[in-house]
Amino acid sequence: MTSPREFTIVGAGLGGTLMALYLARAGHKVWVYERRSDPRAAGAAGGRSINLAISTRGIHALRGVGLADTVLDQAIAMRGRMIHAPAGHLALQPYGTRPQDVINSVSRSGLNALLLDHAERHEGVHVCFDMKLTDVSLDDGFLTFEDTRNGRTLSVESEVIVGADGAYSSVRGAMQRLDRFDYQQSYLEYGYKELSVPPAGGGGFRMEPHALHIWPRGGYMMIALPNRDGSFTCTLFWPFDGPTSFAAVPDGAAAVRFFGQQFPDAVALIPTLREDFDQNPTSSLVTIRSGPWYHRDRAVLLGDACHAVVPFYGQGANAAFEDCTILAACLHEAGPDVEAAFRAYYDRRKADVDALADLAIANFREMRDHVGSRWFRVGKHVEKGIHRLFPKTFVPLYTMVTFSRTPYAQAVRRARRQWDAVKAAGVALLLILLALILGWVWS
Repeated sequence: MTSPREFTIVGAGLGGTLMALYLARAGHKVWVYERRSDPRAAGAAGGRSINLAISTRGIHALRGVGLADTVLDQAIAMRGRMIHAPAGHLALQPYGTRPQDVINSVSRSGLNALLLDHAERHEGVHVCFDMKLTDVSLDDGFLTFEDTRNGRTLSVESEVIVGADGAYSSVRGAMQRLDRFDYQQSYLEYGYKELSVPPAGGGGFRMEPHALHIWPRGGYMMIALPNRDGSFTCTLFWPFDGPTSFAAVPDGAAAVRFFGQQFPDAVALIPTLREDFDQNPTSSLVTIRSGPWYHRDRAVLLGDACHAVVPFYGQGANAAFEDCTILAACLHEAGPDVEAAFRAYYDRRKADVDALADLAIANFREMRDHVGSRWFRVGKHVEKGIHRLFPKTFVPLYTMVTFSRTPYAQAVRRARRQWDAVKAAGVALLLILLALILGWVWS
């Protein structure tokens, strides 16, 4: 077992607060520094509000700190994708073949607040807000923070630094100045803007609550996830430039006209469309790959700080939570050798999160361009039919990624082998049928 140490976590988002709980439960002393104000405070500036889709990996990680049931009690189970055709027709595409194959719509801010509450209740965890990291020395563990409320500087010395400070991580920025640190970022040519469907009059939902709603239009799309109060958080994914893009639809008035043509059933659902479109920012979608995620035994990265992915497989938070479980396990297994623990964590995760990055981009194309296709639906029916016939031999890729803890890269390899076997069996069957037909003709 690892001897007690002092950890400094930079970032009090989802991954940072969950990691603080895992470390504290293992007997370590944990300090968490966050540049934002406390998101639970009235009037605090919030981060992204886009809902989370928590599934098997995330639930397992939350169960490790005793919070899975609490989170699921506050979640809304989504059984499948509800496809909105241009003419207004609806079609539900179930996610899996079993009743328990659901993903859970969870408020990002609500989950972050819950994790913060439980972290602060632990005597081994101390959380400090409004602290902007301005400098870090990885070799000796010195960090410098600026208190954004008064401009004062705070110097901190820590045995181990954990960078959980997001896609634009300052801790990773320090690692990028080290020799032989690889870093790559790539942006989609798409951005996103959030809109909101309010609850129905008198409460309740304006759409089916147990589904992720998608308006696929080939080249762009909109999605909506349910909230406990009866509202839906909508996210519009458009190219930045082109004939149908944020550049071509520059303001709320133009958006109302465009929605009337392309998302007609959504116009009545979003009464504040014009205001939301004008007031809410247009954000970018970035994929980040990096490595190694650690520096000796002094610093390590997790979550978006080392492997940000676009949100289209619903695995960003799940992957960050899974990082926490694996890093905690590696620290436990390596005992006093913290560098060995960090190396094992990186070796176990790197190929998997790179595979997830590719899956997320591929699933964007599927959601945007294919889910409304009749042939796509036929293919999914065939896939689920094979799974029902051979539940242990053939498991759909989506099922392995979302409803199991199979490592991402292993899931991709297995899915490829399965389809190779199906194709080979199909060819063999055709050859047998051809032989039988020829035998009957010649007899």
